[in-house]
This record gives sequence, C-alpha cells and structure tokens, in this order.
Amino acid sequence: MKHTQSRGEWIGSRGEFLIERHIADAMAAPHWHDHVELNLLMAGQMTYLFNGRREQVEAGRLVLFWAAIPHQTIAVAENAPLVCLYLPLVDFLGLPVDRKARQSIMQGRFLAQGNQETMDALTLPRWEKEWQGGSAARRKLVVEEARLRIRRLILDNAESDNSPTHVSPTSLAGQAVRHVELLIDLINSRYADPASVADLAKLAGMHPSTANSAFRKVLGISVNEYLTRHRIARAMQLLTDTDDPVLQIGFDCGFGSSSRFYEIFKERTGTTPRHFREAVNSKNTPAP
Repeated sequence: MKHTQSRGEWIGSRGEFLIERHIADAMAAPHWHDHVELNLLMAGQMTYLFNGRREQVEAGRLVLFWAAIPHQTIAVAENAPLVCLYLPLVDFLGLPVDRKARQSIMQGRFLAQGNQETMDALTLPRWEKEWQGGSAARRKLVVEEARLRIRRLILDNAESDNSPTHVSPTSLAGQAVRHVELLIDLINSRYADPASVADLAKLAGMHPSTANSAFRKVLGISVNEYLTRHRIARAMQLLTDTDDPVLQIGFDCGFGSSSRFYEIFKERTGTTPRHFREAVNSKNTPAP
C-alpha cells in the first residue's frame, strides 16, 4: 500500500482509532499492529497474505481481521481505492458480540461479508471524510457507528455459520476483560523488559494461571503468545523506521538473546530481521 510505513508508524505508536483512504498497493513485507482492522475495497480486487494464507478481497465486501496477525497485500488491481478502519483492541473487547466469534477472530479468522451491502460503499467514505475534517462530536459519532457496523458484520457471519450466539451486553465490565486490559497495558509499557508471564501477572496482582485463563477466554490465545506478537510487531517497526543495529533492536524489544530473536522472527514472518529490513528499504528507495 502506498505510504504504508508512515501509516504503520502512526498505528503502532498511537494505538488509537483511525479511518483513512488510499490507493492500495503491494506491500514490501508483512506488518502487524494491535487493532482490529475493517477494510472496504471500493473497486478492483486485491489479495492479502494473512496468517500464512491467501485471502481474496472483492470490491464492495467488508473484511475484518485482527491486525496483530501478520498481514500483507501481495497483489492488487491498479487504481483500487481502499478505506481502512482501525479499531483499538480494547475497544473491540468492549463490544457485546458472540464470544466464540470474537475468539475465532483473535485466532486468525479472516471475516468477510457474505453479500455486498450497497450502503457500505456510501457509509465508509463518509466516515473517512468526517473523521478527517469533522467536529469532535461528529468524530465521536463515526466511532459509534463503526462499532455498530462491526457488531452487525460479526452477527451476520455467526448466523450464516449457524453457530449459537452468546452475547454478553456487559462484556466490558466482565472480570476477564478487565484482567486482559490490565495485562495489555503492562505489556505495552514493559515489552522491552525480559518479563515473563509470571512477572506480568505479579505486577497485575493475579496468579499466572488467572492471567492465561483470562486471555484464553477473551482472546483465545495465551499471554505469552500475545507478548511475542507485540514484541515482533515493535521489532518490525524499528527495523523499518530506524537505523538501529539489528541485534540492538532484538534486545530493545525484550528478546533475551540474538539467537532467540532471529529464531522467533523467522518463525513468525518467514524471513530474518536483516532480510526484512533490506526488503522494506528496497521497496521504499526511489528509483534513480
């Protein structure tokens, strides 16, 4: 996608709601950021490499996925406008949606609207315009409308799957969600430390088994899996945005040794940190 690195830097560093529109383009390498992403391709076609799978995206059909899972646009038609909406994970956790559906998204499901909804092609560009230039009250309304649209998309898919729904209207007040929010805050601030799950749980005032139980119940993954994804995401950002030595980046992101950093990075991205940086730099270097 064009301007991927500047947009990725904003997403990774701020962790806030955002909606923007651009002309889709192939990405040099996968990236991650801790949002739930809602996309609408306005025209043409594109292909994502998501969680090791190819996912075809058709114009006019909403797609939703957890962006902490590696994703990369690998093929796209020319002049294909794409509207991207980024909902912070904590906001997603607060939505009263089916628990099994939420967990499936956290575990790597690429959710697509079954049928084209003609209103989406009108609504998402309006959201983007109002988000970029609207008043605070109008921007707040955009966020509320986006949350409702995501809820409807998840409900539509749950019903089409003929799966039972277990909606919890008080999910934000649930103890498990509060545990997850607290642990995520700690991970965001302490990912650079060589902290274990036991260390994080102690700081949060809970037993490690309680921490893992809450994460599995809410997100469908363990605390350690989330911590690893977060560290890799930060490493990818630093490899892209800085000239810091590769080994220093590994240590700065909480990996205890260079061998461990290389092992996990290649396992999760399919390439080494050095090759990842070279690929991004070659893509971003203007032709002479």
